[in-house]
Amino acid sequence: MIRVGTRASKLALAQTKMVADELARVSGEDVELVEIKTTGDGTTVPVAQLGVGVFVNQLREALEREEIDVAVHSYKDLPTAQPEHLVISVPPRADARDVLIASGGRTLADLGPGSRIGTGSPRRISQLMALDRGFECVPIRGNIDTRMGRVGDDLDAVVLAAAGLARVGRAGEVSEYLDPLVMLPAPAQGALAVECRKADKTSARISSMLNDRYSQAAVAAERGLLERLEAGCSAPVAALAEVAEGSSPGKLDLYLRGAVGAVDGSVVERLSTTATLADATGDELTAEAAAVGKALAEDLLTSGAERLLKSDL
Repeated sequence: MIRVGTRASKLALAQTKMVADELARVSGEDVELVEIKTTGDGTTVPVAQLGVGVFVNQLREALEREEIDVAVHSYKDLPTAQPEHLVISVPPRADARDVLIASGGRTLADLGPGSRIGTGSPRRISQLMALDRGFECVPIRGNIDTRMGRVGDDLDAVVLAAAGLARVGRAGEVSEYLDPLVMLPAPAQGALAVECRKADKTSARISSMLNDRYSQAAVAAERGLLERLEAGCSAPVAALAEVAEGSSPGKLDLYLRGAVGAVDGSVVERLSTTATLADATGDELTAEAAAVGKALAEDLLTSGAERLLKSDL
């Protein structure tokens, strides 16, 4: 029996069930879902104020107490510092983009000045305000159903992650998939982290069978950028990496975009880079991709991001 820890939200249960089904398939073992309440559940306080790790800590504690064998997280919820005694596998990543859900199926271009758009994300607020369209960004919390339920009531639209909507079966209600040139996603958005104890060799081996090296490298690059910027969910930092088979045999090509903005959208620094990675696996691939992200973060800091991260704008 493999015990898989999860938050109890609709989205968490849906994505954990996906992972559990795969664990059962590759291992031939029975799988049990174990629901665990986290600090971030049951509160309407914005995530930016709660801090990093509020959806993660109790799951990790359950791992350490050996109450569960595997924990499933939304990767973007994880702190950038990874505990040495825990190991992560990354299943194939879902669509990393943000989406607009608007009344009447309107797109972003259809929304006029004064339109009320719900989002509690400083990253999304910064990029929406940078469009200089006169939007009013309204802080919101709650599950997908709660947020979408406000559209057409007190909100004209909300911005959500495409992956979450797909996982709960509501992708058909998307008004517009937002181009990353307009709305660059959060680092690791759309990716899941399947975490277990390194000392638990059986669970670690089974979980590693779910790992996708393209997703692993992309997420490592994005989170390397985030780590070097020393930024959490309270900072308007965005990143998106694309990884493909390299033009040289045995290599992977990486294209990484990063952005840091003022919360009021007055300034957004955007840079990109390309790199060729060795066709490695495991910790080597993660370290190499993360180094690309950290290097791009250095360029962002030099171009003005350091001032933005320290600013109250």
